[in-house]
Amino acid sequence: MERAIEHRPRGNWPADAAGDSVTLDFHDRHRRRIRLATDGGNAVLLDLPKAIAMADGDGLKTEAGAWIAVRAAPEALLDITADDSHHLIRLAWHLGNRHIPAEIDAARIRIRPDHVIAEMLRGLGGRVVEVTAPFQPESGAYAGTGAGDVHDHGHGHEHHHGDGHDHGHGH
Repeated sequence: MERAIEHRPRGNWPADAAGDSVTLDFHDRHRRRIRLATDGGNAVLLDLPKAIAMADGDGLKTEAGAWIAVRAAPEALLDITADDSHHLIRLAWHLGNRHIPAEIDAARIRIRPDHVIAEMLRGLGGRVVEVTAPFQPESGAYAGTGAGDVHDHGHGHEHHHGDGHDHGHGH
């Protein structure tokens, strides 16, 4: 089986040289080692030195020197909108306080489905709509340092960082 051993971000690899592609959801684009099926039907082992959060348009180089394009698969998501930018910023604050991966632009916030969070946002006056689209959340302040991980805590409660809650995950 072919091994993909190098990752390059969009714009830093010869995209026109891609001989195949892999279409992955957000979760499967954050890996170090996994067997993948390419869109062309080939098996490839992703075998990187460390886990990396891949984005749509990134490239993977195989041991043989071939390039594979990374594509973001459409997945079930929630689009959150608000009455104005101030309201949207307040909703973003509540999501950030819960460490929820979020894709943010000027008019909306996009998150993975979570009925508890959706109800909280509606309770705060946000509009929440189910959509299917590729998901590329913000990478966060600690991206690339090994200090953070791309997942939420799943607490279901509010807390302040000074209350003895250390955010330990046990994994």
